[in-house]
Order: sequence, then structure tokens, then C-alpha cells
Amino acid sequence: MQILGQQTFNEIFSQPNLWKQSLDIFNSQYQTVLEFYQHSQAKKIILTGCGSTYYLSAIGAWLIQEQTGIPTIAYPASELLLFPNHFFLPNEKTLLIMVSRSGTTRETVESARLFKKYGTGKTLAITCHSESILAQEADFVLAVDEAREESPVQTRSFSSMAVLLQALALAFGERTDTNSLVSLPDALSTLLDDYHDLAKELGTMTQFNQFVFLGTGALYGVACEAMLKMAEMALVPSVAYHAMEFRHGPRYAVNDQTMVIALLDENLRDEEIRALHDAQHFGAKIVSIIENSDEEIETIGHTVKLQSNLAVLDRIILYLPFLQLIGYYQAITRGYNPDKLRERAPKS
Repeated sequence: MQILGQQTFNEIFSQPNLWKQSLDIFNSQYQTVLEFYQHSQAKKIILTGCGSTYYLSAIGAWLIQEQTGIPTIAYPASELLLFPNHFFLPNEKTLLIMVSRSGTTRETVESARLFKKYGTGKTLAITCHSESILAQEADFVLAVDEAREESPVQTRSFSSMAVLLQALALAFGERTDTNSLVSLPDALSTLLDDYHDLAKELGTMTQFNQFVFLGTGALYGVACEAMLKMAEMALVPSVAYHAMEFRHGPRYAVNDQTMVIALLDENLRDEEIRALHDAQHFGAKIVSIIENSDEEIETIGHTVKLQSNLAVLDRIILYLPFLQLIGYYQAITRGYNPDKLRERAPKS
């Protein structure tokens, strides 16, 4: 039976196989990627994108700086387009990494062209369209064409490009243990099997009129992407905060009609859990996603245990698909079709 949002649903569940393909694509180019990076002699790295791919750039910037020690920052492509001489400095050898699902996003393509005018250095494109305009503008291209989507909502394209960025960061850092990512596809398959029912349960709770996503470090970019998925699929007001920043004002806006979803880093547990207690105090429903849980976290609300046996930066994208599913089910429960944004399902 055809279900509402069938294409989006299928694309969410296709991610384990596409993550494997992304890793295969990257590994087949590992040596040339490493040589390109070394020859770039970059003293600074900028990542850019629009919407989802800006949030993906924020994740990538954190990962790359962590591995290389080179100053790395993400900017929306619109900022680079409007202020190129502020961000692109001729006396600063820079690597510009441009992320775009279609490879045709105007601001990102124009940023690549402006970099050649104002900046000094090399460009690298990450995309799902290897023959796109952006790919043609770049000095080097990493493309996972198999992750293209029919749905307007970025799900598998985002996560597949994220896997490429995770591998890229490890390569730039010359880590020899890049095989740590190999277990990601199987970890996701297990996670979707174990927690699909919970995602569906949370997705059918329409009493919530506000969603808050919390994440710290590289997980903040994941929280922002989850916020965007909820807002564009289900048309529900959604916000994202760094976990501890949530305590400085935003906590007062939550109530019993708020669902707070926290992407927890076990290394920061004692600090981040304070935000959950604040949200609980004001009546919010709490959902925590963490590698391994404990009794205190489980008493606060629902808990999703990743159990990947990976370090937090190696499993960063594993937090997202469960959140995509919640957004999907919130959309169809509210009568919206994720395959055609803002379109309501016909009344039976």
C-alpha cells in the first residue's frame, strides 16, 4: 500500500547502503585526496553551503579543525557572496570546501567564482551531482551521485555527504585508522530496526507545538539540521541551541507542549544534563540520544542508545536518521506530504 511521503520514507531507510557506498567512493580516492590537500598548503580552511549544507559545513569545520589543527570555519554561502573581500584574503592561502546537494545552488557556485577573484588557494566540492556547475568550478570533487533524492527534503544526500566529510577530516589529519567509519552503516541499520517504533510513537504526538534540539560541538550542526527537517516537513516551530546555551534564556520558553531532543556527548554528560533538568522542570518532554545511557538519563525521558563503539566524532552522523524519522512522522500525522513540502494530504 502506498503511504504518504513514501519517497521520503524510502530515502531515509536507504541510508545504510549509501553510507557504505560513500565510504567506498572516498577510499577509492584516498591517496589523491591526501595529495591534493598536501599540495594546497592551506593555512586556513573555509566550508560553505546553504540551508542544510551550511549546517553540514558547520559539522565538517569542527571535524577538520579537530583533526588538522588548522583554523577552519563555516559560513553561509550567501555571506561569502555578499562580502567576498571580507572572507577571501589574497595573502592567506585558503582551502575552500563547497557543499551542495545539486551542485547548482546559486550562492555556492558564485562563491566559488568569487574565491578565484579575491582569494588565494584551492577549491574542493562535495556534492551528489558530479557533472554539476559547482563540480566544474572546483579544483577537486568528491561526489556521491547515488545519494540523489526525488524528495525535496535532504535526508540521505545530507548524511552521505556527511560521511564523505567525516572521512575527509580523517584523511586531512593523516589518521591511519580511517577504517573506524566502516561500522557506521551496520550501526545505522541496527538503530533503525531498534528505534523505528519509538520514532513513530514520538512522531504521532501532535500535542507538541514546539521542538527544541540541543547539541554541543560538532553535534550542534546536527541539531540545526534536525531543526530544519522538523520545520520544513511538519511545519512546526523548531529551534536549535548549544546544550549549555539553552540554559541562558531559551529554557524559559519551554512548557508542556515542548519536546526537547538532546544529542548528548558522554564526555560532556555532567554539564549537558543540566539543560535537560531545566527543560524537565518547565514541563517539557525529553528525548535523549547518547552512546550508552545510565539510570539518571533514563528517568528524565525517552532514551535512544547508539551503542556504536565509536568515538563521538566518528559517529557524529549516526545521531541524525532517528530525528529525520520523527520529522517524517510528525509531518504525515499532521496531514502534510514530505514528498511535496507544504502540501496537505487529501481528506479521505
